[in-house]
Amino acid sequence: MSALKYTVIKSIAQYNAYCKVLEQLLETGSDDPSTIDEVDLVTLLIEKYDEANNTFREVDPVALLRSFMTDHDLKAKDLVELLGVSKGYVSDILNYKKGLSKDVIRKLAERFKVAQEAFNRPYKLHVPENLHLRNTSVMNTTKELVS
Repeated sequence: MSALKYTVIKSIAQYNAYCKVLEQLLETGSDDPSTIDEVDLVTLLIEKYDEANNTFREVDPVALLRSFMTDHDLKAKDLVELLGVSKGYVSDILNYKKGLSKDVIRKLAERFKVAQEAFNRPYKLHVPENLHLRNTSVMNTTKELVS
């Protein structure tokens, strides 16, 4: 009887090794059915480990995203392409000025192979205290210019 190529993940070292294997498999992009099955199996094992050892509840979604960006050597411009959104929106997300949309949550979860719940949690946005006053002054200035 031959040894199994993959087993249930039992350690962080094994988890990291499987993540690297998955990245390599995805980079090759083969349409071979055995490769597709291997990707599915490794993904399932990684997801199972993530569920059992989920520490995402302790990190807000933006901090988690920043961590994934560091781990995968991604820049904000890479997120623009990945998510299909403007660089201003990515900047607002990373600076806690705007929340993550449902579409962005789905794309991030798929890209980083985590449950959507990791990104779909409440967190505090940084909104200037007098934002309503600034908007009012802009409106009044506009009225004066129009008059």
